[in-house]
Order: sequence, then C-alpha cells, then structure tokens
Amino acid sequence: MNAKLETGATTRPVTRQTFDDVLVPTYAPAAMVPVRASGLDLWDQNGKHYLDFTSGIAVSSLGHCNPALVAALTAQLNNVWHLGNGYTNEPVLRLALALTEATFADRAFFCNSGAEANEGALKLARKYAHTKFGPHKSRIISCLSSFHGRTLFTVSVGGQPKYTEGFEPLPQEINHIPYNDIDAARAAIGDDVCAVIVEPIQGEGGVIPGDPAYLKALRELCDQTGALLIFDEVQSGVGRTGALYAYMDKGVTPDILTSAKALGNGYPIGAMLTTNEIAAHFGVGSHGTTYGGNPLAATVALNVLETINQPAFLARVKEASDKIFAKLRKLAADYPQVFGEVRGSGLLIGLPVAEAFKGRAKDITKAAEALGLMLLIAGTDVVRFAPALIVTDAQIDEADRILRAAVDGMLNAAPAK
Repeated sequence: MNAKLETGATTRPVTRQTFDDVLVPTYAPAAMVPVRASGLDLWDQNGKHYLDFTSGIAVSSLGHCNPALVAALTAQLNNVWHLGNGYTNEPVLRLALALTEATFADRAFFCNSGAEANEGALKLARKYAHTKFGPHKSRIISCLSSFHGRTLFTVSVGGQPKYTEGFEPLPQEINHIPYNDIDAARAAIGDDVCAVIVEPIQGEGGVIPGDPAYLKALRELCDQTGALLIFDEVQSGVGRTGALYAYMDKGVTPDILTSAKALGNGYPIGAMLTTNEIAAHFGVGSHGTTYGGNPLAATVALNVLETINQPAFLARVKEASDKIFAKLRKLAADYPQVFGEVRGSGLLIGLPVAEAFKGRAKDITKAAEALGLMLLIAGTDVVRFAPALIVTDAQIDEADRILRAAVDGMLNAAPAK
C-alpha cells in the first residue's frame, strides 16, 4: 500500500481548504462546499440551504438528482458500464436515433464534453474541406468574445485572448470577427475558409443573442464559399432557449451542431451532429474517443432528451423566461445605479451592471450567495441566470427577493459619497 494513502480515504474529513492544498489551482471555488442537492435546492457542509440558479453552468436542466434520471442510470449501472469503441451499445444507438429524428442531422458522434464536441466539429470541417477542395481551404472564422472550449485548438478558436496567453504557439489559420457584424463577416469569409463557428447566443461572452439576420448572413456566406457553418449549442441547446436547439427559432440550419452541458444533466457527454454527406469524411480511425457514447452517459442523455423535447415542457420554459425577464426589468428599473438592460433568451439570461458597478458582477453574486442564492457571471460586468428548466414561479419569486436583499445590503454597506 502507498504510505501516503491512508485507510478510510473515502470518508476522511475535507474542507474548502483541502482544495487549496491538493488541487491544481485552475479554479477559485466558493468558500462553501455543497454536499447534497435536489431539484433547485442545495445544501452545504454546514447544512445551509441555497436556491441554485446556476444549474452547474446551464447543465442540470432537470434539476439535481432528478428521480427519473437516477432510476434510469441505476438500472443501466446494473447492466453494462463501458465497452470501448470496438463495440456499440443499445443506449447510444437509441440516443443517436432520437437526436437525428429531432434535428436536421443524419449522423451523431458522441464524446465527453463541449470542448471535445467542438474539437471534433472543427477537425471534421477541415477534413471535409481538404478532401473536397484541397488543403488551401483551411481557415476558420470565429467571433470575438466567443467561447468554444479549453483544448488548445478550441481555446484558440474562442475569441478571448486571456485564455490563450502563455500557451503559444497557437494553431494557425484562425481569424476572429465582431459578433453580429454582417459587414465584418462578409469581409472575412472567403474561398479559403473551411468553417465558420458561432454561438447562436454568446454565453461566456456576456449572454448576447445572435441577430437572426446575422446568422442568416453567415449561412448565405458559407453557401457561397463552400464553408461549413458550425453552431456551438453547448450552452444554448437542449431546451435552454425554449426550443430544443436555438437554431430552430433562428430560421437558420447549420451544417454541424455541437451539444453537451444539459444533454447529460451533469453526467459528462457531448455530441456532434451533422449530415450524411459531411459525416462521410470521418472514416474509420479518423477520429475517436475512449469513453464517448458509453452506455451510462447515453442512458442519461436519452432520458433527458425525451423529457425536454415535449411541447408542453418547452412552452413552460418560455413562460418561466417571461416571468424572470419581467422580474429583472423591474429590478433594473428599481436599481438603475446597479443594473442595465436585461438580455438573453429562454432561461439563459444576462443582467449587465451599470457604469458605477463595472467589474463588480462577482461582488453581486457573492452577496446573493451569502443570502442563499447561487448565481453566475458572464465576464466581469454581467450577472448570469441559468436556472434549471423546471424552475417554479415560487422559486422565481424567492430568487427575486434574495437578489433584492443582496443589492440592498451592498448599497447600505457602501460608503457615502
């Protein structure tokens, strides 16, 4: 036995300090440590209750420990966990059928995360272009302030230089243009472009909805140049906007779509969806993953998809969205010195801070957390709301009450000017 491995390692006491002691410091998590959750309710090590309006960054859309998902996963746990890609399995075949039947796609590739889904999409786009047009067609167009993952390829494609600093040299033939700028798109997308990747709603970049006219222009430019249009729906997909995928409400169909986050409700899974013609350029051995599409992940995802992709469920998402937007518009009107104009789509919502609170979005979420409300940020100037899609009217009212109390506390604690 390793001398450093103590007996009882699975039950030894741990605290937030343990993170600082033994984990690579890539995150700065909250002081509290969650230990139990159900729906939108969460409790920390001290038994304190929180209302979770983060859903694990738009992941746990059916709530924590959803009973139907727990039952489905438990049943699969007693059948088969993992096989490797030398074999297929029934859950992944059913999931692929369900996703292709519900979307524009003919084919699905499964992996473990949004970054992997985007990595696969970008590799496929280059493979497709090189085979069909030649290696000169390799340039990738992305948007400034976009986010597409943390692999070296996807972080380079993402339009936020702070995430690439220190990792040079970066992959080449990648250019970034302003989001929602049609003229910039026209100037950038030429015959040497193999792919244009875009979020229908920029999430990490500030919760900025894509203008339908802009997305349609991208579609037209890709059609004209032979480039593939990739929609990154890792955050906006699986019901988050009130449609199964955001493209369905935008009037634009991509060539490749990537999905993750809510697809597994917290169980790691990613998916890349595309057409027969494009998928044919990924032959046997050209791409792969050890765990992608394993029976456990596929079982959870299939049950998530079947629950969310129902007209009544999606209609309720839009209803809940309207209620939160109304609350936040009233909040911004009551506290104009703190907040700007709310924006977003469905239950992916951003509330920018006013000039006097620039750079202080995190301070607001910390104040709310102290009172029992978990929120996100999208950059330093936007408070982000991404509650589970099953959020109730009573929970929306409670979140509004807590956020108002948090803002009042901040304003009362501020020194007089």
